[in-house]
Amino acid sequence: MEIWLTSEDTGAYGRDIDTDLPTLLRSIIHIMPSHTMLRLGMTNPPYILEHLEAMADIMNHPRVYQFLHVPVQSGSNPVLEKMNREYSVEEFSQICDYLIEHVPHITLATDIICGFPTEEEEHHQESLDLLKKYHLPVVNISQFYPRPGTVAAKWKKVPSAIVKKRSGDVTNIFNSYNTNTHYLGTEQLVWIIGFDDRKSSIPDSQKQIMGHTKAYTKVVLNQNPESLGTDQPASALFGKCVKIQVTEAQ
Repeated sequence: MEIWLTSEDTGAYGRDIDTDLPTLLRSIIHIMPSHTMLRLGMTNPPYILEHLEAMADIMNHPRVYQFLHVPVQSGSNPVLEKMNREYSVEEFSQICDYLIEHVPHITLATDIICGFPTEEEEHHQESLDLLKKYHLPVVNISQFYPRPGTVAAKWKKVPSAIVKKRSGDVTNIFNSYNTNTHYLGTEQLVWIIGFDDRKSSIPDSQKQIMGHTKAYTKVVLNQNPESLGTDQPASALFGKCVKIQVTEAQ
């Protein structure tokens, strides 16, 4: 079973009531059933930066996924300033460096916006360089869309052809690396969450089942004793943890 703790900015929890996110998480962990895993939601860089040591300690807890979504939006400080973001690329890098060192195999997710008004080619290149540096396993790539009522909606837009090309550049960088090869040949604990419903037209008995590693990496398993390590039916494993051997990584 998974519990997702999420909000518009999870890291900001408690700032208005004289507490903080690590305090909340430790309270939740204390009362969670032993078979339950906790997944943290998105947090903007300034708030996680305040609690790096505590958050690393929490994500190393056996019942907390080693996963965190920290959106950077751009690898360029001038663009971040125009976006009114309250952090710098250097601060985002500080978060990545610390968590990668102190939370083994952590899955860090981020967001990149391509073609924000005022984004020049050199700024775009800085975003590409940031991705090349960290090889983040989850990158949500979007093209700038002017939201009505925002200041940026009134600014001169980057030509759509350039925005499309920049989005393609980011996608190509992301597709150029594989962050899962270290799993090959290893045994992993996987928390089973249900059937893989991408092929919803086939009966459940023929579907693969899916789950997540401690680092929240998706794992897909065939319904056979060799894959599952047990003769139990797949449905009996939902919400449970199994040990598997990784034979393929994409």
